Amino acid sequence: MQHPCHHHQRYTRREFLGVLSAATITAVATGCQSQTQPLPATDAIGAKKKTPAGAASATRPIVAVTTARDYTPATVRKQVRELLDATGGLKGIVSSNSSVAIKVNLTGGVSSPPLPGVSAIESYVTHPEVVRALGEFVLEAGAKKLYIVEAVYEDASWTTWGYDAVAKSLGATLVDLNNTWPYNDFAQVPVGDGAFIYKNFNLNHILQDVDTFMSVPKMKTHHIAGITLSMKNLFGLAPLRFYRQSEQDNYRSGFHGQANETGNRVPHIIVDLNRARPINFALIDGIKSSEGGEGPWINGVAPLQPGLLLAGADPLATDTVGTALMGYDATTPAKKEPFVNGENHFAIAASIGLGTNRLSDIDVVGPAISDVMKKFKSSY
Repeated sequence: MQHPCHHHQRYTRREFLGVLSAATITAVATGCQSQTQPLPATDAIGAKKKTPAGAASATRPIVAVTTARDYTPATVRKQVRELLDATGGLKGIVSSNSSVAIKVNLTGGVSSPPLPGVSAIESYVTHPEVVRALGEFVLEAGAKKLYIVEAVYEDASWTTWGYDAVAKSLGATLVDLNNTWPYNDFAQVPVGDGAFIYKNFNLNHILQDVDTFMSVPKMKTHHIAGITLSMKNLFGLAPLRFYRQSEQDNYRSGFHGQANETGNRVPHIIVDLNRARPINFALIDGIKSSEGGEGPWINGVAPLQPGLLLAGADPLATDTVGTALMGYDATTPAKKEPFVNGENHFAIAASIGLGTNRLSDIDVVGPAISDVMKKFKSSY
């Protein structure tokens, strides 16, 4: 079975220096607190029109944060509803009779051994209950067709991790982005002027045809990208077959390039992918996660329970807030934590006008970041 290397090279062959214990970043915490507002008491989803991702906006981006202790369906639904109310709802993002694709993070496949004592969905892949809750609200907002998409490592991931059941309950269609189905071929999707690495990507047509595209990642650190949230989640859009150097490779070796190129290529490709298929809404699963890397194939990865969910219509702003909630600053230069092995893709995105990676430019709604921040260990 093909491995999409959705967000990683499999590093079991490499030696790592271990995970460095990280100290609390006081400057980040105190800087965030002044930008945080209480959640408004609203009832209806869809009160405000949101600006699509990548479009210029005269208003400050809004990112909502909330806490959740577990993945009980009622709990997750209540908290996702709270996030949607706080960000102005799905009006202007999801329209009547529209089609919506939700991109999840199912990295590694079921063949990867889970972390001791914890399941994959409660440590390093997107939990299906978060997708179920969002999907229900998408349908309530008027969507006619709902797709859950991912370039899965193994077909068994859909069933073992609960996505077959969630798709059935939502009436959604599961689409493996490694394949052309439900089309006959792949689309060649341009990045646009100023592409960094790829001028276009071969992608499943579904990504072009849907009216709304959502990214629902797991909150994690990453060995190369430093932080993997909604923008890095798009690595899993590209079919493996087109982006490996050899047919024997089970990860996107073409994206990674040579060892001395990886730290530059991966962050720039993240930005290229986000220009080819802009995100219209991001919801980040940080209820239960892991630290020290993106999965159990990285030495030193350990489970973590941040107890967090956050969402926004601006993916760069949402990831910037997510980075702060993980104890880091999204403006940090390369070679500094958490971007110890590569460049900062948030800074690259901001430099070409895709939004802001500065907390002072974002309205954060919910508890003070300093009150709910959970420090993650970087991946070395």
